[in-house]
Amino acid sequence: MRGPFKTEQPLDFSIPENEQGIREQIKKVEKQLGKECPLVIGGEERTTGNWITSINPGNTDQVVGKVAKAGKKDAEDAIKAAKKAFKTWSRMSATARASVLFKLAGIIRKNRLELDAWLVYELDKPWDEADGEVAEAVDFLEWYARRALDLEKPYDLASHPEEANELLNRPLGVGVVIPPWNFACAIYTALTMSGVAAGNCVVLKPASNTPVVGYRIFQMMQEAGVPDGVVNFLPGSGDEVGDTLVEHPETRYVAFTGSKDVGVRIYENAAKVQPGQRWLKRVVAEMGGKDAIIVDNEADLDAAADGIVSAAFGFAGQKCSACSRAIIHQDVYDEVEKRVVELAKQNVKLGNAAEGNYTLGAVVDEKQYKQILDYIDVGKNEGKLLLGGGKAEGRNGYYIEPTIFGSVDRTARVACEEIFGPVLALVKAKDYQDALDIANDSEYGLTGSVYSKNREKLEQARYEFDVGNLYFNRKCTGSLVGIHPFAGMKLSGTNSKAGGPNYLMNFVEEKSVSEVVG
Repeated sequence: MRGPFKTEQPLDFSIPENEQGIREQIKKVEKQLGKECPLVIGGEERTTGNWITSINPGNTDQVVGKVAKAGKKDAEDAIKAAKKAFKTWSRMSATARASVLFKLAGIIRKNRLELDAWLVYELDKPWDEADGEVAEAVDFLEWYARRALDLEKPYDLASHPEEANELLNRPLGVGVVIPPWNFACAIYTALTMSGVAAGNCVVLKPASNTPVVGYRIFQMMQEAGVPDGVVNFLPGSGDEVGDTLVEHPETRYVAFTGSKDVGVRIYENAAKVQPGQRWLKRVVAEMGGKDAIIVDNEADLDAAADGIVSAAFGFAGQKCSACSRAIIHQDVYDEVEKRVVELAKQNVKLGNAAEGNYTLGAVVDEKQYKQILDYIDVGKNEGKLLLGGGKAEGRNGYYIEPTIFGSVDRTARVACEEIFGPVLALVKAKDYQDALDIANDSEYGLTGSVYSKNREKLEQARYEFDVGNLYFNRKCTGSLVGIHPFAGMKLSGTNSKAGGPNYLMNFVEEKSVSEVVG
C-alpha cells in the first residue's frame, strides 16, 4: 500500500554536495554529446538517413546529438504498432499499468542529476529550473499512477431492484503526443504517460529542439517496463509527421502543448472526420499565454516586485505561464517600477548553464532569438526602455539581456502578443477595476496573479479574472502537481487540468453495463 502523494522536493544547489553532484554529471554528459539516436517503432530501432541535429543554444558550436528523422511511412508504421499493442495493454489491470509509472518515477529519481545535465546542454536551462522540471516529472508519474487506480474503482450508482449496473472507464486507443521543447522532461513525460496510465498506446513526437533528452527519457520508459509499441518514439517535422499523425483515421486523441497557431491547426485538422474514421477525436491542448500580474494600491510592494521579476525572467521567460506584463495601479506605479528594475539588476544573472548556476540562460534557437529581438525593437517605440534592450554581447549563444519596458499602453504589441522571451511590459492602470479589464482584454487566459491586501478585491478577481490558474499574493509561475491543477481558458487551451484529479478522464470513454438479475 503506497502512502499519500507528496511532491518531490527540488535540490538546493547552494549545498556543496549538490553543486558537486551536478557539476560531475555535466562533465559525464559532455562526453556523450554528439551521439546518434534512432527512432523506435514497436520496439524496432530505425535510422532513416535523415537526421534532426540538436544544438546547444548556449554554445552554438556544440552539437548535443542527432536523432533519426521519421517520414510518413514511419508514422503509418507507428500508428499500426500502437494499435497492435493496444489489444494487450488496454486489458492490463490498472495496478499493472500504475506499477510501470511508479517504477519510471523511481528510475528518474535515481538519474535526476543526469537528466538535469541533459537539460543544461539541450536548453541551456539553469540548474534550479532543470532540477525543478525533473522533480515535476516524478510528481506527474506518481500522481497519474494513483489516478489510474481510481479509474477502476466502482462508481456509486443508484440501485435498481431487477438489475445489476456498472459504469466502466475504457481507454480510447491510439493517442498522438506532441510535447513542447521548453519542458522537455516534465510535460514530455506527463503527456505521454497519462494516456498510457489510462490504458492507451501512443505515438510520441518529441520537439525538434529537444529530441536527445527525449530519447534518454524514452530509454528510461523502456527500462521501467513499458512494452514495445505502447510508446513509439517518432521524431519528425510537424508538416510531414505531425499532420499525418493528427489526421490519421486510427488516431483517437491528440495531446499537445505548444504555440497557439500550431494548437489551432491541430484542433482544426483533428476535427475533420477522415474516410474510415469511426469516432470524433479528442484534443487536449495547452497553447500558451500572455500572463499578467496585477498590483493593487493595497499590496505588499516588495512581494509584488519579487514575484514579477521571478515570474518574468525564470528560464528566460520561456514558459507559457511567465509574467510578460505587470498591470500596476497608478497610485503605486512609480514605486513598483523602480523596485522591479532594481531587483532585476540585482537578481537576474545571465550565463551559460554548463559553467555555473546562473538564473538566465540562452533562448532556444535562432528563430526565437531573432523574433524576440524584433519584439524588443517594437517595444522601444511603444514604451520607455528601463533595462536591457538587446543582445548579450560576447557570448557564443542565443543570449538576450533581461528587458523591461515601462509606461506601456495596454494595446501595445509588447503588452498583447506572446513573446516567449525575457521581455516584460509594465502597464499603468487607473484603478483596480481598470487593471482587471486590461488583464482580461486578451485572447489568452492561462495564468495570472493579484497582489492585494484587500479581501473584497481578491474575491472579485476570483470570479472575474479569466484565467485557468489564478494566484493571490504570489507569482504566476511554479504550479505544483496535485496542488495547482494546470490549464488555461480562452485560446490558452482546452482547460484540461494537468496534475488534477480528473485529468485521466481525457483519455477514457465511459460505458454503462446493465444486466437483469433474478
